[in-house]
Amino acid sequence: MKAFIFAAGLGTRLKPLTDTLPKALVPVCGRPLIEHVARRLMSFGVDEAVVNVHHFADSIEDWIARQDWICGPGQEKKPGCMLVQVSDERRLLLETGGAILHARRYLEGCGTFLIHNVDILSDCDLGQFASRVRPDALATLLVSRRESSRYLLFDPETMRLEGWTNVRTGEMRLAGPHVDPDRSLKLAFSGIHILSDKVLDVMERYASSHGMYIASDTPRFPIMDFYLDVCHLFNIYGVQMDGVSIVDVGKMDTLAAAEKMAASVCKD
Repeated sequence: MKAFIFAAGLGTRLKPLTDTLPKALVPVCGRPLIEHVARRLMSFGVDEAVVNVHHFADSIEDWIARQDWICGPGQEKKPGCMLVQVSDERRLLLETGGAILHARRYLEGCGTFLIHNVDILSDCDLGQFASRVRPDALATLLVSRRESSRYLLFDPETMRLEGWTNVRTGEMRLAGPHVDPDRSLKLAFSGIHILSDKVLDVMERYASSHGMYIASDTPRFPIMDFYLDVCHLFNIYGVQMDGVSIVDVGKMDTLAAAEKMAASVCKD
């Protein structure tokens, strides 16, 4: 399976670290976040990845070029190495949905691809997650029961996505009037999902119908907005994997938890 690592974010919650380096290169146990994510993907058989870049893009490209276990853009793929393509967003940060569409040339034709945020560390069995992807799924989201302010809503019988809620503010988005949020399963999203490459055509139609090409030839939109806007038309499922430890390394106060999560990797 091919993977896409979201690494273009500004990392504003990790300031002052990200004043001088991209979030992807923030060290945890002496290794940058992107290395932890990429090596974990490799351990589950992923040998090709796309990495998007924006903030300190040159630094990420330089890091990729220095890794002997990575074959960078323009290099021939070698056995035992991960082939990494760079999707350049220097001109404009495209958010998560726009980033996928912008990288279409690297993703179409692959069948399915896994999306992983660069600031997410977990002990999830990605092979087990992938084995639970249904043939009719446009997207499959790894979710679990854990404390969060924001939850995705799923039909308890089919596990099909049907909405989103922020329990602190009371804000809610539902797929339609038929959805009963009191009946829905409320589960937290992990930042890990698997998409069919058929999503690329759906995204293009979505961006066009929402006028996203009027001001730019490159649409910019969040993937979660896309999911919530089209889940009444397409099969977007959740796979619930409780007991999985997930650390969002998006804030300074989570770095200690990230060090603990990555400790076993650091001993290798």
